[in-house]
Amino acid sequence: MKNTTRRNFIKKSVLTTAGISLMPNLSFGAFESIKKDKLKLAFIGLGLRGVNHLNNALRRKDIKITAICDIDEKRIDLSLSRIKEAGFRTPKVFGKNDLDYRNLLDLKDVDAVIISTPWLWHTKMAVDSMKAGKYTGIEVSAANTLEECWDLVNTHEKTGSHLMILENVNYRRDVLAVLNMVKQNVFGELLHFRCGYKHDLRHVKLNDGKTAYGKGVEFGEKGISESVWRTQHSLLRNADVYPTHGLGPVATMADVNRGNRFVSMTSHATKSVGLNKYINEVGGSNHPNANLKWKQGDIITSTIETANGETIIVTHDVNSPRPYSLGFEVQGSQGLANFDYFTKRIHIEGKTKTHRWEAMDEWLKKYDHPLWKKYGEYASGSGHGGMDFFVMNAFVESAKENLAPPMDAYDAAAWSAVTPLSELSIENNGAPQDFPDFTRGMWVKRKPYNWIKDTY
Repeated sequence: MKNTTRRNFIKKSVLTTAGISLMPNLSFGAFESIKKDKLKLAFIGLGLRGVNHLNNALRRKDIKITAICDIDEKRIDLSLSRIKEAGFRTPKVFGKNDLDYRNLLDLKDVDAVIISTPWLWHTKMAVDSMKAGKYTGIEVSAANTLEECWDLVNTHEKTGSHLMILENVNYRRDVLAVLNMVKQNVFGELLHFRCGYKHDLRHVKLNDGKTAYGKGVEFGEKGISESVWRTQHSLLRNADVYPTHGLGPVATMADVNRGNRFVSMTSHATKSVGLNKYINEVGGSNHPNANLKWKQGDIITSTIETANGETIIVTHDVNSPRPYSLGFEVQGSQGLANFDYFTKRIHIEGKTKTHRWEAMDEWLKKYDHPLWKKYGEYASGSGHGGMDFFVMNAFVESAKENLAPPMDAYDAAAWSAVTPLSELSIENNGAPQDFPDFTRGMWVKRKPYNWIKDTY
């Protein structure tokens, strides 16, 4: 308050009250006086995902990359070369040990931080970042335990520092088009959703770096990339450890944490077969990993109930041979749609033939989000079909104005809570688990973001 003019304070208050749209102002025209000319951005974690974020940041003219951190020197060297090639100044480098990131957070010339490290570090680093007063972006999933979920919320509320969960699927073109349809009441009153993460990751988890990609059977110290850390979760946890790619978009459609909330959940898991089968086929029955007892069931199915009376089925399936799918389905009193990369079909009463599906292509064109219409061609090279441009831009523009992001600490906590709650439910034969109300009752009054209005 002491350093803010009355005019800018009023502007910021109005913006905060109204909420921020799906994609904050891209024209840099409105409210320019309260924006940072250039965001001083730092990166913690420069693996495949971190470097992808870095590449997208390097495409922008409103960012200064002031610091980077990773304990792998090869990733640091790669990142520095990318930064140099893009014509940016050399940033300060951290990564002497696991906790050197805290020295990065002490820097005054860092406004915002993007965290793309292994899952077990997400909450720890995000909490430290918010305590340091940094605008924080955190990769998915945001938390592993209910305690960590509360840590994110409590730290945000205590410090006033914002947290954005970087769920890029919320920006997928068909997802935004269907969200547009939901907001325009195409499906009528909402009743039911399906979603999940169905992705054959056996080759990612078990790559040993010595054989052709997708043929390894090692992990941990002998693995490379995600197999160094991700595989251990399947060995030790029977839970949906990666829920947000499917759940984030659906939660947004259902206005979760903004007029609605998750109330309870039940989960069940199949037996574990896929990884043992894969290791035996690729590495042979005599391989040391061939007889490991994997705790995570190959297919985990969770059913969530919401305060407004909808149900959501969430599926986790990453250890079996299958095409990639997030399995989206949205159903209301007027009709429903199944949509994904390989299936796009819709049925709307009075609009399509009785008892028949109709191809969704024309519907998706009709309800295409204005952001994709305007920036789709530019975004196409950003990764994941263009989604990564939009999630980076939302983060940067939100951070420049220091406003609450479209997907905040409460969303990060609620979406990530599926992991520990599914674990508890499975351990207790599918017993229902109550969802904590991370908003402490404020979901009743919190207004949904205007994800559709074109405000730039």
